[in-house]
Amino acid sequence: MKKIISLFLSAVMVCACLGGCGAKQEGNSSPENKETVENSNGTEKEVLVMATNANFPPYEYHEGDSIVGIDAEIAGKIAEELGMELKIEDMAFDSILPAVESGKANFGMAGMTVTEDRLKSVNFSTSYATGIQVVIVKEDSDIKSVDDLFAEGASHRVGVQINTTGDIYTSDDIEAKGLGTIERYNNGADAVQALITGKIDCVVIDNEPAKSFVAANKGLVILPTEYITEDYAICFSKKDTELLDKVNAALEKLIADGTVKSIIDKYIPAE
Repeated sequence: MKKIISLFLSAVMVCACLGGCGAKQEGNSSPENKETVENSNGTEKEVLVMATNANFPPYEYHEGDSIVGIDAEIAGKIAEELGMELKIEDMAFDSILPAVESGKANFGMAGMTVTEDRLKSVNFSTSYATGIQVVIVKEDSDIKSVDDLFAEGASHRVGVQINTTGDIYTSDDIEAKGLGTIERYNNGADAVQALITGKIDCVVIDNEPAKSFVAANKGLVILPTEYITEDYAICFSKKDTELLDKVNAALEKLIADGTVKSIIDKYIPAE
């Protein structure tokens, strides 16, 4: 019933707008109800809303009451370039694309890889970082390399964060070929905890958060072979090409002047 009422009210509002002020033009920046903040000098700045999942160190994670990390800092610099105020909304990873599509957020930035499936629903910016998917196992695991997951007769329980590329790749490479089962968790920490307690045999996840999880949990190791290498980018509503162009211009400037590299190097020092 609530959905019916909501649809009816939306229709009434659209008709009123068409009758009183002409048809609404497409391509306006989302969210539709734009937020603004007032500066100390009395001027207003538009708020740029970023959707993320802050359980992915060092790209985004909680530090006290703040969300920090590579993506948070790069997004902050982009907002500065655009003369806007950044607001970060933390949510489940699989809620990010719907939030961007619906206009609840201006963009999504969460160590997100460009895939053919995601391109059906959103647009992506220029890539700003490279990620590597790796496999975490216990020290005494019989899984010694990534190839063991694909060996004939393999039957491993693989943990992933739901709707991440780890989920996408293992679903195709392992589950669809009958080489094991995929256990999906809301975040990487839950998947790692399941590994520790013996509920699964390994976790497929990005290399950087993998390092953090292994450092914090004795008895876990990262396999020496990579699962796959991928590029990270920012996602936007297909209706908001204007914002995509503006962010791309700002991002490319920040890449060219070394700002992006310095932020990444701050969180991922050269080994």
